[in-house]
Amino acid sequence: MAIKDWPAGERPREKLLADGPSGLSDAELLAVLLRTGTRGQTALDVARRLLVEFGSLSAILTATLDEFCSSDGLGPGKYVQFQAVLELARRYMAERLMEADALTNSELTRDYLRARMRDYPHEVFACLYLDNQHRVTAMEELFKGTIDGAAVYPREVVKRCLHNNAAAVIFAHNHPSGLAEPSQADIAITNRLKLALNTIDVRVLDHVVVGRGEVVSFAERGLL
Repeated sequence: MAIKDWPAGERPREKLLADGPSGLSDAELLAVLLRTGTRGQTALDVARRLLVEFGSLSAILTATLDEFCSSDGLGPGKYVQFQAVLELARRYMAERLMEADALTNSELTRDYLRARMRDYPHEVFACLYLDNQHRVTAMEELFKGTIDGAAVYPREVVKRCLHNNAAAVIFAHNHPSGLAEPSQADIAITNRLKLALNTIDVRVLDHVVVGRGEVVSFAERGLL
């Protein structure tokens, strides 16, 4: 039976309109995005199969084009739709972050950094630039490395802080291993960056390490 023939209260789109998106399961939300199923399968059937095949919602959304299209009934068109939704979510979170005080809304900062950086296959070092009111004015990914680490150059960080007229900064980097625990190397480079930025009166408010699920704050750990 096609979804359109189901009772209204069981159709994903109608449920979303009646109950809001939080009332839908992962499979139902995916079905709304898919819109159509395949021969012999409704969109909800396909969504449930995807969750089983890939193992999680995150794995579906971060799959490569080849991985995504290897699943029966999926093609580049669906892949583009999923990637567009994921990027819209990131940009929405970035806009919210730009409007907020990064210190008093530390959870928002962590959520944005997690969404942006958690699935990178290599290590990336980024910098959030803040004004005197602790509002984020820009974010840059400054250094990229292998799965083992990224080379971070204090001179370049100082240059970019001056270019962005930053009064303060929040550093962030991801651990592709999935573990967010700061290493001794992470602590050492943070101290070097603090010393370098002291010379231009730019404060280091935090350094956030992003793992697969966990996010660790240097400030909350007392490591700054």
